This record gives sequence, structure tokens and C-alpha cells, in this order.
Amino acid sequence: RFYVNQIKNLGKNIVLFTNNDYAYQAAIDFKKLNSSTNVTIIDLRNDSKGDLVKEAKFLNIKILFNHIVTNTRGRKKVNSISIHKIDENNEIIGSYGRIKCDLLLMSAGWNPTVHLFTQSKGKLIFRESDATFIPKKSFQNEISVGSCNGTFDLSEILGETFNKMKTIVNESENNLEESNYINDFNIKKTFYDKMKHLWIVPSNIALSKTKMFVDFQNDVTAKDIKLALKEGYNSIEHVKRYTTTGMATDQGKTSNVNALGIISKLTGISINKLGTTTFRLPYTPITFGAMAGRNVKDFFDVERTTPIHDWHINNDAKFEDVGQWKRAWYFPKKNENMQEAVDREVKATRDGIGILDASTLGKIDIKGRDSSEFLNRIYTNSWSKLDIGKCRYGLMLGDDGMVIDDGVTSRIDENHYVMTTTTGNAASVMGKLEDWLQTEWPDLKVYLTSITEQYATISINGPYSLNLMKKLNSKHNFSNENFPHMSFQNVEIEGVHCRVMRISFTGETCYEINIPSSYALALWEKCFDLGKEFNITPYGTEAMHVLRAEKGFIIVGQETDGSVTPIDLNMDWIVSKKKYDFIGKRALYRSDTIKKDRKQLVGILTKNPEEVIEEGAQLVEELKTPPMQMVGHVTSSYYSPNLGRSFALALVKEGLKKRGKTIFAPMIDKTIEVEITSPVFIDPNNTKLGM
Repeated sequence: RFYVNQIKNLGKNIVLFTNNDYAYQAAIDFKKLNSSTNVTIIDLRNDSKGDLVKEAKFLNIKILFNHIVTNTRGRKKVNSISIHKIDENNEIIGSYGRIKCDLLLMSAGWNPTVHLFTQSKGKLIFRESDATFIPKKSFQNEISVGSCNGTFDLSEILGETFNKMKTIVNESENNLEESNYINDFNIKKTFYDKMKHLWIVPSNIALSKTKMFVDFQNDVTAKDIKLALKEGYNSIEHVKRYTTTGMATDQGKTSNVNALGIISKLTGISINKLGTTTFRLPYTPITFGAMAGRNVKDFFDVERTTPIHDWHINNDAKFEDVGQWKRAWYFPKKNENMQEAVDREVKATRDGIGILDASTLGKIDIKGRDSSEFLNRIYTNSWSKLDIGKCRYGLMLGDDGMVIDDGVTSRIDENHYVMTTTTGNAASVMGKLEDWLQTEWPDLKVYLTSITEQYATISINGPYSLNLMKKLNSKHNFSNENFPHMSFQNVEIEGVHCRVMRISFTGETCYEINIPSSYALALWEKCFDLGKEFNITPYGTEAMHVLRAEKGFIIVGQETDGSVTPIDLNMDWIVSKKKYDFIGKRALYRSDTIKKDRKQLVGILTKNPEEVIEEGAQLVEELKTPPMQMVGHVTSSYYSPNLGRSFALALVKEGLKKRGKTIFAPMIDKTIEVEITSPVFIDPNNTKLGM
């Protein structure tokens, strides 16, 4: 019913311009749907005896034979058309005048979908009777039947199908007896195979001043094609590229034959000799919505969720978007505000067990005989001597020597590593790695596979995390001696093979369990069942930020902004002095990267412990009338329930030399006095890590 109503509302004065009987069916349908609709058919031909034409006459549809549409009028939509009468030679011999029209339809016949045939290297031939290209010579062992073969009448399609299938069956020595099944359909031929072709509609207006559209998507006109020929572009492939006809989403389905006909008329070369352009996908029509539909509104950016996402929703998590992922931000209880919830989560992690859904971290499987050498070249530190079963933290630099990503990589076997990346940079890092392998080091035998969504990651942190791991698998030896910090082991939990990494982003004893995604939710819930006595508490990304900042750990993209080197971060310990080369090494020795007054990562404590300085706040050494000389800025700032005060991280010029010095953060309404300190606020000796 909706479809019928939409058709009814298309127009009240409908004109159909055609050269064949097929188009009459549309006029008949419009008239039957709404008898009050004015339907007029403009037909190039002098007459037709087809059944559809007879039915149109019976419905009192006005038919003007030997007439053409020569012009349209209207602003933003058609409201009237001009009609002229033509003779047998398609010359204008009289004016019919103008009539009202709010919907103009055009039909010059059918185009067989020969795309698959030509893509299989088949050769076409031009059929003059209906101006179509049809299959002629096959290159592969194939048959074309029906409309793709230029057969449009149902009775002929059935006969053609029978005959071609009979040939195939007989070739396999199975005789197929003739049947009268075609006659059982009681099919009548409803049209004549009679058309009259008119590539350029005659007009009293010069071609150079008319807009006869050929390609409706790219707005290519007959005048454009004439200009291309005048410029010397005689090949159809050259005309296509000069005018862009046939280069829209329909790939020429509605324009290419017309373009060929126009070229043929203007040059006097037969269409058969002109040939066709290369047929490309799509070979069936697709809508604009299919091509651009997902990039609108809620679908503009892909929304990714972890296997534990529904649990977070059911437990009232608030979410934030991180690199297309929906990550749990914090888990408020009752009437808690954000700060209260984060304080509780941070405190619970330091005192008991905090559990984090870290599934969004990028995970890249690296295999191949040259994997170690590959890691040596992309990371600043050395990887060749990393033992199997060990993990190592690495910094990745760009060609300019600036930090672009970091993460922990584990050596699974001799030629097998698993790299973790930051959530937001997973795709870009994967792209860079592939780029380097394919363009810079094609000699390296290394194979990369993204396994980010194949494995979920559950991070168990806190002084009682070991107790929980023992409950998950009582037979496995999780002691510091057998399973030390920065190591990896395969652990079976409830019969499921898991990769467990003893690494930490909180400064607490931590076990990161990587489990196949389909088992993640079950393991997450089991951790809560077994961890109740240790006050197991889920924490989100905001608490994660506080915990890592308390320990002085950086976040790429927060402590770095594309202008920060490892030396600026006071991480020269991770830059190998022995390796011959790695990405960004030479840039670390440029004059601008080794100058003494570069900004360096430091800790910041406000004089008022309750005052949380704004992230991004500019820092100055001297207070005076603006403008003031800025010496740095705050990169991260939080309140810590473990420290009982606010704290921050900042990049300050020559900051390492200025520890203990007081500087200032001039804000809009006040000035905040701060002290430069070490960026490590909790457990500087790493006793909590069991090292």
C-alpha cells in the first residue's frame, strides 16, 4: 500500500517519451492506479499495433506518434514541456506546443547486462534492431540465457533456455525429450520488436546551446561529447575520461550506449566499429544508500564494543568513546557522582582487587623467521635476546623521532610474538607495520595478523590479584619465582587455553588474561564470584588514568603530542645505544631534538592539595603583566584518594633540573602555585610489582 501511494504521488501530469512498446506498461500502470492522472505518451514512431499500445488506447491514454519532446521548463522541477512533430527523416515539421508536465519519463529500450560476459573476456556484437550489445563469442565455457543475452520476451526466454540446456545435456550423452511446457504458460507476445532510434533529439536550438543530458549522475551532455570529439578525443575510452560519462556509480548502464550513438552520429562511424568501454562492477544496480548509507548520523563512525559490553551496561557503567570503542568510563553506585565513583575504584584497586576490561587494546600477531629483526627496527630497544615466555615494553617512533605508540610485546616462541598497542592507534600501527614491511623491508619474512577482536583482555590488579589467580587455576604455579613480572605463560582456566601476561599499567601486581572472545564474559563473571572476599571492583578508563599517573606511566597522545621524544619523557633508558638503526634513530640526534631547553616530563603538586589543576594549563616561571613566557603545560591532572591530594604530570622546559622549584599556572580567574616533583608518586622502588 505504501508503494502504491508513493507511485500515486509522483505526478498529476505525467508524460512518457519513448520509441518502443515496453514503455507503455508504465503509462498503463499509472492510469490504473489513479484514473484522474493525466498520462500522455510521446512516441517517435509513426504507429504500433502491439497489445500494450491497444490497451493504452482503450484506457484513453493520449498517444502522440511522430512526436518528440524538445524542451522542458521549470525551476527546480519540471512544470511543462515543449513538443514538436517530426517526419520519417526525424526532421521537425511542426510544433505541437507546450503542455503541463510534472513528471517526465524516458525509455529507449533495454540494455542487456553483459558485464559478467565481457569480464570473462567474451566478445560483443551490436544488434541494430534494438540498439543493444549482445554476447557473440565466448572465451570461457559459459552460456548466456535471457535478458543478459538480449532476449527480452518471456516465451523466447523459455525456448532459448530449453534449447541451450538441451545442447548441454545431449553433450553429456543424456537425451532430453522435447516438451510442450512452453505452451503450458499460455504466453502472449505483447509487443513488436520494432524501435526507432534517435541518438540526438532534433531541436530548433543549436546543439552548442542545449542541455541534452547523457550521464545523469555526472551531468554530461551531448554538447560535452561534441567538444571532446572537436578536441581530438575520438576513442570511446578517451571520450569517457574527457567527459566523465559512464564514470558514475552506475558505471555507464544508463549512458554508455547513448554516448556511443551520439559519437557514431557525429563522426559517421558505426557503433559496432567504435567498440565499448571496459565493463566494471557493479553489474547489477545498487542504490546510493548502499554506497553512502552507513556514513550518516549514528552510522557515520563505526561503534565497536567488547565481549563484556552488555555486563557493563547491566552494571550501570558510563561510557566514553576511545578509538571507535565504547569503553566503560566509570561505574557509579547509587547516587555517586563521577569523582566519588573514580575515587572508590582507585582505592579499591590499591587495597584489594581492581578488574579492568582491556579488550580494546590493539593486538597484533607477528610471525616469521625475521620477526626479532623486525621488532629491532621498529622499537627503540633491543629484542633479539628476549627469552621465550618474556615480555618487554617498547616505544615506537616516527621518522621524525617523536613517540607515536607504546605497548608490551610478548615472545610466544622463537619466531612468534604478540604485540599490544594503544586502543586508539591499533589500526594506524598495523598500517605502518605493513607499510614498512612492504615498501622498506620486503626482504624480511614477517607476517602480521590483527587479533584485537579474537582475544578479550581481562586485567586483574591489586595486592590480592595473586590470590584470585590461584582460585582460577589452583594447579598452576603463580609464584614470583615461577611467574615473575614481565613474563608470559599459557594457563588453562576452566578448560579454556588463555595467554596470561604478568605486566602492569597500575604499578600493582597484575595479571592480564587474554582469552578467546567467546569465553570472555564467562571468565569475567567467574572472577567476580571468586573475588568477592577481596572486594573485587570493576574500574573504568578514568580510574585507569589515575592509577597509571600515580605510578608515572605515560599515555601516548596525552603525555605526547607528536613533538615529544623518549628523551623528553626521561626514558633514555629504553633507547638502545648499541643497535645499528631503528625507525627515528637519526632524528634523535638533530640539533632541535638534542637542544637543552626542550620540555621534559615531570610531576606537579599544587600548593593547595585539594585544588585540581586543569589539564592543558600553561605554566610560567615568573608572574608579570601578560604576555608571559610559557615554560610548559599540564598533560594529566587528577585527584588521588591514595595520595589524599591532587597531582599532575607536565612537560616543562628543562624540567628535570627544576625539581623542587615553584612555578605558576595563571588561569582566567586565579593563579595556581605548583611545585615540580618526580613524576612517580607511588611505590618508586617497585615493591608492589614483586620485582
